Amino acid sequence: MAPGAAYRLNRKVVLVGMMGSGKTAIGRALALALDVAFVDSDSAIEEAAALSIAEIFARDGETFFRARETEVLRRLLTGAPGIISTGGGAFLAAQNREMIARDAVAIWLDADLETLWERVRHKDTRPLLRTPDPKGTLARLLAERRDIYAQAGLRLPISFHASIEETTQSALRLLASRPDILETS
Repeated sequence: MAPGAAYRLNRKVVLVGMMGSGKTAIGRALALALDVAFVDSDSAIEEAAALSIAEIFARDGETFFRARETEVLRRLLTGAPGIISTGGGAFLAAQNREMIARDAVAIWLDADLETLWERVRHKDTRPLLRTPDPKGTLARLLAERRDIYAQAGLRLPISFHASIEETTQSALRLLASRPDILETS
């Protein structure tokens, strides 16, 4: 988008995709560019529970975590238009996809396996990757989830070499292709 362009966001925008696809980084930059609020749903869950995601998984299990994730997402989808980044598994639940489709628009940040692996391989905050073969696990998760992520209203291909600013500009162009979501002047 042109520097100095004015924007009016008409709906919540929910960023979905695999861990490492850039949902939080792009979400923050997009919210800043649009002058709207940004919320990371995983951070909101951690705040509500006073525990990290890894601690919730370890103490209560994934099923418990997913139920809290749905509750938090339901709350975040209310109010003024803004940007929400979700955890990698949030969009997998049919009820979450239905809420997002009704109350917002989803953008799938579509990154390939090598990009995702480069971004997550040195982090120990990913409970689902605490396996003997974390890259194999990541590949399996990507294969299992790709068709579900493809149900998002919009798809943004993620380039490994693109900066946050370049990817944010691509996201703005994508949103502006839908004047019902983002008006520009």
